[in-house]
Amino acid sequence: MSVVLDSVTVRLGDADVLRDVSLDVDARTLAVIGENGSGKSTFARLVGGLVSPTRGTMRLLGLDPATQADALRRRTALIFSNPDAQILMPTVAEDVAFSLRADRLPAAELRERVATALGRFGLTSLSERASHDLSGGQKQLLALCGAFVRRPDLVVADEPTAYLDARNARRVADHLFADEGHRLVLVTHDLALAQRCDAAVRFADGRVAAVGEPAALVAEYEALLRC
Repeated sequence: MSVVLDSVTVRLGDADVLRDVSLDVDARTLAVIGENGSGKSTFARLVGGLVSPTRGTMRLLGLDPATQADALRRRTALIFSNPDAQILMPTVAEDVAFSLRADRLPAAELRERVATALGRFGLTSLSERASHDLSGGQKQLLALCGAFVRRPDLVVADEPTAYLDARNARRVADHLFADEGHRLVLVTHDLALAQRCDAAVRFADGRVAAVGEPAALVAEYEALLRC
C-alpha cells in the first residue's frame, strides 16, 4: 500500500488538526498510534475520504483524491469504533446487501455475495435478525461484513476494537489482518494490535512524530508515556 502525503494540513473550524504532514509509506498494514487529540482520527478520515486537505497534496493507492475521489471511494471501506453509525438497514442480510447497492448486481449474484460474506463472518444464522438487536460484538462483525462484501482494496479502521471484549476484539482483528488482498490502515490504542502491522506511524500534536517498524515505535511510545 502506498500512502503519500506532502505537506498536508487539515483545518477544521478554526484549528489546524493536522499540520504540515508529510508521509511516504508502502506497507500492506499500517498502524497509527498516538495520544487522544494527536490527529490520528483526522488522519483516518483524510485517508478514508471523509475530509480533504486544506493545503498540500496526497496520493493513495496511486490515486489523487483531489481529482480521482470517486475511483478511490469505490476501492475504500471504513470501519469505526461504534458500529451503530454504520448499520442502516432493518435486518442483517439487508444491511450487507445495502453495501452493494451501487454495483447494481443481478439478484442471484447479489444473494450469493451476501451469503458468502455472512458465512465468512459467522453471521449466517443471524441473517434475518434485526440489526440493532445484535450484541456489540455481533454489530461490529456486521459492520466488517458490510465493508468486506464490497471487496475493497483499502480498509481504514478507526479504533475498531475499542468497545469490544477480548474474544470479540480478537475476532475482529483477525478478520482485519486476514490476507484477502486488501490493505489496512489501523488507528488504535491497542499497542499489541499495532505491533501486528507491517509499519507504524505515531502522531503527536497534529504532526507525524515517528515512522517505522511497529515494535520499535511502540517501545518508544511506551517510554514516553512513562515520563
